[in-house]
Amino acid sequence: MTVSQHISAVAIITGGSRGFGRAVAAALLERGWTVVTDARRTDDLAATAAELDSARLIPVPGDVTQPAHRTELVVAALDAGPLRLLVNNASLLGPSPQPRLVDYLTADLRAVYDTNVFAPLALIQAAVPALAAGHGAIVNISSDAAVAAYEGWGGYGSSKAALDHLTAILATEHPDLGVYAFDPGDMRTEMHQAAFPGEDISDRPEPESVVPALLRLLDTRPVAGRYRAQDLVAVGADA
Repeated sequence: MTVSQHISAVAIITGGSRGFGRAVAAALLERGWTVVTDARRTDDLAATAAELDSARLIPVPGDVTQPAHRTELVVAALDAGPLRLLVNNASLLGPSPQPRLVDYLTADLRAVYDTNVFAPLALIQAAVPALAAGHGAIVNISSDAAVAAYEGWGGYGSSKAALDHLTAILATEHPDLGVYAFDPGDMRTEMHQAAFPGEDISDRPEPESVVPALLRLLDTRPVAGRYRAQDLVAVGADA
């Protein structure tokens, strides 16, 4: 039985009020999941909860870098049912426009790593006992900036590279879990717009168009590793 076939199961998705997190939450709700999600912007999270209009959506406003908030997320999930999936989607780009590494302020870089590396690991540490009990899955949202050296992307890119390697090590330490780094590619999101201030990004795909690739990952449960959305879509088309 794949993780996506646990109809009564619970998923935690961080950063679910907008963009890709919201799109994934909506798709899982349609499949019968209960979804616990959060956002730092309380108004955005409330608006998303109203739009999705599901009793199985549990919004928990707060900042994932805060220990008390992470505890709230896990407690809410365990109260709702068996926890089967954790999607670490919440990310921080850093300053916009993005500075060169030699100009990166230490406080800004620390904030990026707090959100993109330390918070996901801390949430995994809190959730892994419940996930392991149900042979669940962990999906850490990555980026092509984790594997390619783009000028001006040193803060965000290096944080995602650290998250990728963290994911790979977790996979070796927890072979009973599905542990994945998922690269969705470019999307038309607020964060992507901030990465390219003043540019037209209307040619980028909407986040909803990338969700089928993530669902394929959850449905097929391949060996643990790093997967790109475009490759999963290509495999699905050839199947």
